[in-house]
Amino acid sequence: MTTNTRRAISAYVQTGIETGVSEADPHRLIQMLFEGVLAAIADAGVKLDAGDIPGRGQAISKAIAIIEQGLQPSLDTTKGGELADRMNALYAYIVTRLLHANLRGEQEGLYEATRLVSELHAGWKAIGPAQGGESPRIGMPA
Repeated sequence: MTTNTRRAISAYVQTGIETGVSEADPHRLIQMLFEGVLAAIADAGVKLDAGDIPGRGQAISKAIAIIEQGLQPSLDTTKGGELADRMNALYAYIVTRLLHANLRGEQEGLYEATRLVSELHAGWKAIGPAQGGESPRIGMPA
C-alpha cells in the first residue's frame, strides 16, 4: 500500500469518526469510547505479537487516554453514588493492567482488560438509550 493510499484511508476513517461523534447522542458517545478502548487494546496486542515495542506503547497509551480522559470523567459520582465509585475503581484497575501489560510485554493484561471493557460495553449497549433521547442514568451524565 502506498503512502498516499494510507493517508487517504486515514483521512476517511478520521472523517467518519468525527462525523459519528458530532451526530451521536450521549449514550452512543459512551459506546464509542468503549469501542475506541477495545480497538486500541487490540492494536496493542498485534504490536506486542510483532515485537513493535514503540507501537505497543502508543496503542496502550491511547487506550489509557480514552479511559482517563473519556470514560472516567463521564462518571457522575454525585448522582451515581456507589456504582459510579465502583466503576471509577474498575477503570483504574483496567489502566493498571494495561500498564503492567506494556511494562512486562505480556498478553495476559491485554486479555483481562479486553474482557472487562467488553463486559462493560455489552452492558452499556444492552441498557440502550432511554425514551426521549436521554442517556440512561448509571452514574453517567445525560
